[in-house]
Formats: sequence, structure tokens, C-alpha cells
Amino acid sequence: MAASLYVGLMSGTSLDGVDGVLADLSSSAPRVLAHVHQPFAPDLRSELLALNTAGADELSRAALAGNTLARAYAAVVSSVLVRGGVAAESVSAVGVRGQTVRHRPGSFDGTGYTIQLNNPALLAELCGIDVIADFRSRDVVAGGQGAPLAPGFHRAWFGRAGRITAVLNIGGISNLSVLSDATTLGFDCGPGNALMDDWCQRHLGTPYDDGGRWAASGRTIDTLLNALLAEPYLLLPPPKSTGRDLFNPQWLAPFLPAGAAPADVQATLAEFTSRCIAADVRRHAEGADRLVVCGGGAYNGFLRQRLGALLPGLQIEISDDHGLPASEVEATAFAWLAQRFVERRAGNLPSVTGARGERVLGALYPK
Repeated sequence: MAASLYVGLMSGTSLDGVDGVLADLSSSAPRVLAHVHQPFAPDLRSELLALNTAGADELSRAALAGNTLARAYAAVVSSVLVRGGVAAESVSAVGVRGQTVRHRPGSFDGTGYTIQLNNPALLAELCGIDVIADFRSRDVVAGGQGAPLAPGFHRAWFGRAGRITAVLNIGGISNLSVLSDATTLGFDCGPGNALMDDWCQRHLGTPYDDGGRWAASGRTIDTLLNALLAEPYLLLPPPKSTGRDLFNPQWLAPFLPAGAAPADVQATLAEFTSRCIAADVRRHAEGADRLVVCGGGAYNGFLRQRLGALLPGLQIEISDDHGLPASEVEATAFAWLAQRFVERRAGNLPSVTGARGERVLGALYPK
């Protein structure tokens, strides 16, 4: 069978940079041929973070940030093609979500919207490859959440007949997919790394807590944890999705006790993330025998340890053990979604997003 090559790009709410994969999607078992990670330049990261909230001249700033981001994407595409030994002419399309700065899905009344910064026309111009972008909007206008979109790919890669498998992505926001023979469920649990990363940046000047070591050095503040766990979003039934619109430093600030040790706050934020995930696994993944973890948070040993303690009897695994490194899963999902668009097949799952029905997701920017 001839190769069917796609590039997938992902820059998530963790704002750690761009992951790019070159994937051969010619069979039911996708193969990643090359992977590249490129951290964001500090100025771009700061601007993307700032654009998550309203500010002066934000329309112009957002457009300029989209241009800079498109150039960063193009550099990753170039690098991943070199690493894979493939010419641009051999690639069917690049699939890219863009950088989410607003995500406020509504319902069937047309009031919802979602904004991912990008300039896909510029990306197509720079790469000389068709670009498929804006995957969320079509689902949102069909009454869906527009997210998460990875559960269909999770089913293709991790699903097993006769078993219930839970797949957990821990990026800036954590999301859970529950895969069974009968159906696929998926939704955002709540915070993943976002609050912890922001706290690290503020107090350590580092972008994240490597391995969760700083959190492990602190003690959970019970009053703070209980206040955070009272957030109404956490008890909403699926379908649901969230982002930095909700879980951000401004949301956290009123709950912080005066004089709290920064390490103890970090320990509490890690426990908050773990408790939110564990509660959703217990509520929605009954009968699952394993939890496959992907995303940057998969490499946070402290988080995995806490999940194991909170979910005894459930095998906690990393997607690396299933042939796809945790840092490559979401980028590969967008390569897969690009292929779905090219073949005019639905990219959403109404059982996940709540949309009226299946929809072809994305918009084409020809080379």
C-alpha cells in the first residue's frame, strides 16, 4: 500500500512550544516516521499567554502573534520533513489546530465561539503544502463543544475490542477518553498542568515543575484544596470542555491563603489536578482496567504516583508503552484529523462533543 503522509502540529495550553510529527496513515495502524519539538521563544510565549485575556490593541497583537506562530509552525514542518527524509511534495496535508486563546462554546443557539490563533494561509505559503486548520469551529456551530477532538484518534490507536480503556491527556487542561465496544466518551476534566506551570513560572522562573519534584517537596493545604474542588465546572456532566478562560491565575488568586509557602501551594495544585482526574475516572470509566496517560503531564512522576494512589487497582500506563510517545499523541491526532478532512470523513464524535451529528472538521488553505 502506498504511503499516505501527513504532518500534524500541536501547540497546547501548556504553551511549552510546538510538537510536529510526520505520520504515515496508509493503514489502520498509523506510523510516526519523525517527531520534532520546538520550544516557544520567550517573547512569543509571553504574548500568547497575555492574549488569553482582554487587553489593549489585542486584535492587532493577535494577528501579529498568529503570523509569528505560523512561522514557528513552518520551521517545525521543515525540520520534521528533513528528519523523516521526505520532500514536501510527498505530503498530503498539514493538520494544525492553532493556539487556543478563547474557548467558550455555547449550545444550539449559535452564541458559542472558539478562537485559535494562527495564520494558516501564511503557513501554506511557507511550507508549500496544503494546510487544514480551524478544526473546532464546525463542531461548535453544530451545537458541540468543539473539544476534545482527540478521542476518535484515541480509539483508533488505543482501543481494544472487549475491553474498556481510559486514555488521559494531561496538557494545560486534562481530558479523558473512555473507549468501549459500545461507545466513545470524552471531555475535559479540568486543570492539567496550566495552574502548576503558571505557579512555577511565578516563583521559580521555570516553565514547569520537572517530574513534579517541587510539588513533592511541599504539603497539601487542605483548606485551599477544598475551595478549589468546589468549582462548579467539575460536577457538570459531559459533554463539556474548558480552558484558560476558567482555570487561570486570576481564578486561583482569591483562594490563596495569606503566607502560604509556595511549595505547599504547588503540592496543592498537583493534588487538585489529580483529584479532578481521579473523580472523573471513577464516575465515567467504570470497568476500565487501565489508564493510558499522554501529554506533557505523563512525564510528571509525582502526578502519576498520586493517580496510582487515588485509583488503586487501575493499571497506570504511559502511551510510550503502546508505541506512541506521550509528547507525540496530540500532534499525531491532528495529522489523523487532516486525513479525515481530505477524505471528507467526519472528525468529530457527537457522543463526545454533543454536536447535532457527525461533521467534517477543518478548513483548507491550498499550497
